[in-house]
Amino acid sequence: MTVSLNLLDLSIAERESLGLYHTLREILQQPQTWRQTYRKVLSYSRLINEFLTKAGLREDCSRSLNVLLVGAGTSDYIGKSVSALLQREWHCNVQAVPSTDLVTNMDDHIFADSDYLLISFSRSGDSSEGVAVLEQALATYPRIKHFIVTCNENGKLARLAAGDNVFSFVLDDEVNDRGLAMTSSYSNMVVVAQALAHFRRLETYGSIVASLATSGSLILPAAINLCERIVDEKFSRVCFLGTGPLKGAAVESGLKVVELTGGRVVGLTESFLGLRHGPLSAIDRDTLVVGFLSADRRRRAFELDLLHEICNKNLTEKCLVVTPFALTNGLDAFESRLSLDLPEEISDLYLPPLFVLVGQLLGLFASIREGLRPDEPSPQGAINRVVSHVTIH
Repeated sequence: MTVSLNLLDLSIAERESLGLYHTLREILQQPQTWRQTYRKVLSYSRLINEFLTKAGLREDCSRSLNVLLVGAGTSDYIGKSVSALLQREWHCNVQAVPSTDLVTNMDDHIFADSDYLLISFSRSGDSSEGVAVLEQALATYPRIKHFIVTCNENGKLARLAAGDNVFSFVLDDEVNDRGLAMTSSYSNMVVVAQALAHFRRLETYGSIVASLATSGSLILPAAINLCERIVDEKFSRVCFLGTGPLKGAAVESGLKVVELTGGRVVGLTESFLGLRHGPLSAIDRDTLVVGFLSADRRRRAFELDLLHEICNKNLTEKCLVVTPFALTNGLDAFESRLSLDLPEEISDLYLPPLFVLVGQLLGLFASIREGLRPDEPSPQGAINRVVSHVTIH
């Protein structure tokens, strides 16, 4: 099936018949929901401040606190997308540790004589491993404080939020994605985490999220057209590249393409500098390379060097370069470019929600190209919307 759709012009009935009603809506709604999510965090600011302060995040003595960002799959990539920002703003050690690791190796990551705050991300709040980690930690390490970020008020994680050691923040049901692949739930939980980074002075984050939302609304039509054209040109694998926080967005983008195509398109992800150390050998003429370029001039120089190397070696002609703002130098070799038109002062630390739109749209169009229904792209049932059938031993 070839892609020849103007998605924005499809009626509700047409979207439902193509099996993309939920996924398309959830991708398109993101910019407006970021504003709503920020306002919701703002409305809970006093309670959040009190809980995080009691957890040990004090301006004068946070360094001894260890923060673990916990989730599985996309929810783990939320942690990878925000860990650097939280570490910088909170002045303490922050690590993203998958719940799939913690449930089997908790004692390797948590030490009884240290202070911890665990922040758990989960769309459904019903992931077997996420629930098991919270239950195990509450039983084994009763001193640990837990901050839960979920999109489902009826999920097990939200229901376990009782007592002084657990705080649950539930996003609006609108971002509890009904499609199989997490899209708006990913970006909105990232927005929550970015806001938490500024929990003492939440208003300072307001202008940043406003810029992200404005940019997202403006660039979505162009991004849709560009991603449709690129998918029409066909590729069998896609390699997403990012540096620092944007590697988190790259990893999530790679997963979106794999999930939405039922694995028929292979998704590779790496940092720009890391690609040379082996993975570059996987780039061939049927590979689409998507480079998420940094807002930082020095980082961007490294990134452009790698992209030019790929071109000079004729490894592939399929390249898409996504930039945070319009760039005039170094991009002439790349026909496919998308500028997110952001103010230059916005750091990479805040950019994952915007960059991931590209990965989501590429996955959506590739799913349609493969003749799949994006809302339910795993017809054999290899994966499900919620991984809740894992036996916990």
